[in-house]
Amino acid sequence: MGIEIEVEANGRKYNPASNCAVVICLDGCEPEYLDVAISEGLMPNLKRIRSEGTDALAHSVIPSFTNPNNMSIATGRPPAVHGICGNFLFDPETGEEVMMNDVRFLRAPTLFSKYYEGGSRVAVVTAKDKLRALLGDGLKFDENRAICFSSEKADQATKGKNGIQNASEWLGRPVPEVYSADLSEFVLAAGVKILKEWSPNVMYLSTTDYIQHKFAPNQQGAKDFYAMADAYIGELDALGAALVVTADHGMKPKHDVNGEPSVIYVQDLLDDWLGIKKARVILPITDPYVVHHGALGSFATAYLPSEVDANEITSKLSNIDGILLVVNKSEAVKRFDLPPDRIGDIVIISTENMTLGTSIDRHDLAALKEPLRSHGGLTEQEVP
Repeated sequence: MGIEIEVEANGRKYNPASNCAVVICLDGCEPEYLDVAISEGLMPNLKRIRSEGTDALAHSVIPSFTNPNNMSIATGRPPAVHGICGNFLFDPETGEEVMMNDVRFLRAPTLFSKYYEGGSRVAVVTAKDKLRALLGDGLKFDENRAICFSSEKADQATKGKNGIQNASEWLGRPVPEVYSADLSEFVLAAGVKILKEWSPNVMYLSTTDYIQHKFAPNQQGAKDFYAMADAYIGELDALGAALVVTADHGMKPKHDVNGEPSVIYVQDLLDDWLGIKKARVILPITDPYVVHHGALGSFATAYLPSEVDANEITSKLSNIDGILLVVNKSEAVKRFDLPPDRIGDIVIISTENMTLGTSIDRHDLAALKEPLRSHGGLTEQEVP
């Protein structure tokens, strides 16, 4: 049964959850992945849903990274409102570089918490644990009306903290390897079982982009992934859910003709121009899972010494081949709806086939077994 209560969250009103609303966030789903898979007959369910429902392209928030966009989906607002503008930030309060996955960084309630407060049953399943706390903020697990866990730590789930006891045992699947398609499949399989057995009113399923970092749309690994995802999409649709499939960001190749990573090391440039460590470059793509991207993305922010002319640095960086855009803080805040206290004095965005790094000695690229694919900038903003 649906809960016939209109929900208000962050200045917007949302319809009652009259039947189960399921949102699937396919992490890193560049539109071409779906186009290729559908054209080759690998996604018959999504092809049918596209023809019968609404099919559109949208723009993600910038930076086009996982945490900012998942939280914009979850709150209905940009980073300037919810506060999450990357996976990683320089915290001006402590002077430390830290992960932005703690709920203390979240400045707006999620739609999930508001539906929960209105009496709805809410389920959230994520692939990586870095999103779980943020997406689950405001949910309480003592009334059997909320479930929130990650496949990464499914075996550590408890009734009191996640609304479910040992999700791995419950689903009958081992905890997947974090660098695998299985991590995402666990999420989708859990969603099907939750819908069948628990009857949520609202459910959010968020996958990981390991496959998209590793395989181009026309490669077999990607095709296998989307065929797998389509089977679960079909099951959820057949169970009567109101289904939304979206992506948090796109994905582009970031390598040269020899398959070597294409990188501009911004910290090295600023050290050369201003002196060693006078400036601080932050890469918001940074998270604990750097094997598939080496912390190289298309967006960076830099803190400059107070005596430095930011316009001069902006001009010098703008003239470097491979850099698409450099803007000062005020322009970045205005253009991308970013929180001003969580970005540096300038923002740098690279071109479609280029990434940004800090210093060459701070990036361990030994684990990159395939040509680099990454995201974060304007060229990865278009999503299905």
